[in-house]
Amino acid sequence: MTNGETIAAELQRYQAATRTLLERIPEDKLAWKPHEKSMGLGRLGMHVAEIPHWIVKSFELPEFDFVAAGYAPYTPTAHAEILARLDEIWPKAQEYLARATDEQLAATWTMRRGEHVIWSMPRGVLARHHINHLVHHRGQLSVYLRLLDVPIPELFGPTADTRR
Repeated sequence: MTNGETIAAELQRYQAATRTLLERIPEDKLAWKPHEKSMGLGRLGMHVAEIPHWIVKSFELPEFDFVAAGYAPYTPTAHAEILARLDEIWPKAQEYLARATDEQLAATWTMRRGEHVIWSMPRGVLARHHINHLVHHRGQLSVYLRLLDVPIPELFGPTADTRR
């Protein structure tokens, strides 16, 4: 198994549980926030669904500049948009990773906001960074759902809602 195939398989292992978690977001709570400074539930769900987008971008572009792209985070107005984004982007990220050569994974990719470099790292390290970022935000999303009394699915093992 190549390094790219290994990272693609790692991302694949998270997909089903992530989908189940995203499916549990209540349609009528997309704007809900646990705190004024927090991301809204719909925005957080979309963020979780689209994290592999940055893996795709790292293969399609030599770098990404938020300022030059005029990037603004998207907040969905319907629950279906979140799942559609997951279905659209995850297979692309897995395909790019599975086909990646070691040379492609070692190539440096930069994310910036104008002159400010957010990071510049090898593409393979970046992919693993985004998988870790995904795990972090799935945990955050599970707390949001718990606060709304939505049953939490198994992400890494049983939850209080799945124990028998």
